[in-house]
Amino acid sequence: MSILRRRKGTEPKKTSDSEPEFEEFKDKNKENNLGSRRLRRRRRWGCVDGCCWFIGCICSIWWLLLFLYNAMPASFPQYVTEAITGPLPDPPGVKLAKEGLRAKHPVVFVPGIVTGGLELWEGHQCAEGLFRKRLWGGTFGELYKRPLCWVEHMSLDNETGLDPSGIRIRPVSGLVAADYFAPGYFVWAVLIANLARIGYEEKNMYMAAYDWRISFQNTEVRDQTLSRIKSNIELMVASSGGKKVVIIPHSMGVLYFLHFMKWVEAPSPMGGGGGSDWCAKHIKAVMNIGGPFLGVPKAVSGLFSAEAKDIAAARSMAPSFLESEMFNFQTLQHVMRMTRTWDSTMSMIPKGGDTIWGGLDWSPEEGYECNEKKPKNNSTQMAKSDGGRKSVNATHVKYGRIISFGKHVADLHSSEIERIDFRDAIKGKSHANSTCRDVWTEYHDMGIGGVKAVADYKAYTAGSVLDLLHFVAPKLMKRGSAHFSYGIADDLNDKKYEHYKYWSNPLETKLPNAPGMEIFSMYGVGIPTERAYVYKLSPAGDCYIPFQIDSSAEGGNESPCLKGGVFHTDGDETVPILSAGYMCAKGWRGKTRFNPSGIHTFIREYNHAPPATLLEGRGTQSGAHVDIMGNFALIEDIIRIAAGATGEDLGGDQVYSDIFKWSERIKLKL
Repeated sequence: MSILRRRKGTEPKKTSDSEPEFEEFKDKNKENNLGSRRLRRRRRWGCVDGCCWFIGCICSIWWLLLFLYNAMPASFPQYVTEAITGPLPDPPGVKLAKEGLRAKHPVVFVPGIVTGGLELWEGHQCAEGLFRKRLWGGTFGELYKRPLCWVEHMSLDNETGLDPSGIRIRPVSGLVAADYFAPGYFVWAVLIANLARIGYEEKNMYMAAYDWRISFQNTEVRDQTLSRIKSNIELMVASSGGKKVVIIPHSMGVLYFLHFMKWVEAPSPMGGGGGSDWCAKHIKAVMNIGGPFLGVPKAVSGLFSAEAKDIAAARSMAPSFLESEMFNFQTLQHVMRMTRTWDSTMSMIPKGGDTIWGGLDWSPEEGYECNEKKPKNNSTQMAKSDGGRKSVNATHVKYGRIISFGKHVADLHSSEIERIDFRDAIKGKSHANSTCRDVWTEYHDMGIGGVKAVADYKAYTAGSVLDLLHFVAPKLMKRGSAHFSYGIADDLNDKKYEHYKYWSNPLETKLPNAPGMEIFSMYGVGIPTERAYVYKLSPAGDCYIPFQIDSSAEGGNESPCLKGGVFHTDGDETVPILSAGYMCAKGWRGKTRFNPSGIHTFIREYNHAPPATLLEGRGTQSGAHVDIMGNFALIEDIIRIAAGATGEDLGGDQVYSDIFKWSERIKLKL
């Protein structure tokens, strides 16, 4: 029985009966697999089809809009805009031409940093086919096609601050050098067009283009740019019947022209040999737009961590894109390596130290309220010296601390902060390794001990920031110190101030002997502007930048001036009004040791009013650092001066901010 049971247990017949079921199961499986493969294939092709349809729709819409744009009358966009916003005001050039104003004084434009085009004259093999093509400005096409090659060619020699071997990048010449920064993004174009309305043309307008990467004196050494500016101004004065020129510098161009005014008077070989009366003979007015006379805190964060407010936000949201080997390109490190070879950036480090920018527990801007409401439109009347603004703030913002390591450090009284001096710290073991060769910055020669010492000092003012930069980037600052200075002169008659390194610092040089000349400081107000930063240490890694703005630091309702790790004050989004306005408000006002001939100075502020609709583009009442170049009120002021008016004819000062009150808090010997 047991044997029979065992035989029965094998049940060969039963097994053979189950084969059709098994085969049926296999067939179903195959069908399912085949079906799923077909489904996947269908989905894959469906995705491709969807992408193609999407691209096709976009292209079709684009061509349709392009056709309609070319088919419609030229006045149609203006008609639509006027239907929505009401009648548009005449551009200043049209308005003033109707009043009878005509071109009188020749005009010279001096562009600022990054706004002037640069083109290739000689390059390495990777730049083949780019002769006289723009590497900076225009479409920036080469940046996307060959980024490492682009960085290599835009960088300067780390020792000399001039061209690397085998590379020559030169500024574009003519009005096209800086009329547009990129297609559709105007810089000088609107002002040029409005000046043309009253009769200006290329013979009485000159763009003083220069290589904005190199130090001011080196533009003369390498390209003879200062000599060219001098010759062109002399030619324009002679060809206009002796009429003096109106100079219009913007941004860093303000410092560049300040350097020029000392250079042109100084004897050769260091200067242009024009004599002490050259400016008096050739210049009617200098109309500075958004001038960083005393530097900008933004320059410190740029040199320290290659950051500003927007980059810090991007770095916190997408650190892998900016810092890792994503796409085999360490973006932030390459940016730092490149920009640290541009000596011109060091011209905008804050000048005047704690006397101007404040100390650990005080600053001229004390009491500024960030969230107050401001009037929307510019007024043609002069405002009161206090700007008519509120100055009540429950939170005492310590703007004097340009860098604080930690939000709590930014809030504490200096007596509560334990600081360890970093100046004599041993930097420790170097981070440098072979993988960092292509993105070398001086941080890679700095060990963990040096990084910790910097953070342990806790807070840095405008005075100690210089020591900080010398500590973290000694080679950079050694090169910069040969061309720029950031102090306050004790005795301006001292022979040492005849050196060109002092010429772009208004606190270490005298204005020309030109009592008939006028100097204007024209800038936007009413926009939160970077003034101080909260920093933290970055996570350690190969080739990393050890410091970054702590974008998580927020002030909330208690301290609305702190947003994303950045303390804001009043300004044009780039230059605080303290830097743009102090010299014309007080430092040069009347006869002072910085203005011995008593050149008349005027402040013209333009209250920021953003565009009401997208159809207004960048707006006609903007006070932003670059967009102000399209501000109708500013353009009108410039045209009137160029047509022969004086500062008094414009109504004197036009002030909306607290610049006069803040200037009085600065105790500077005048």
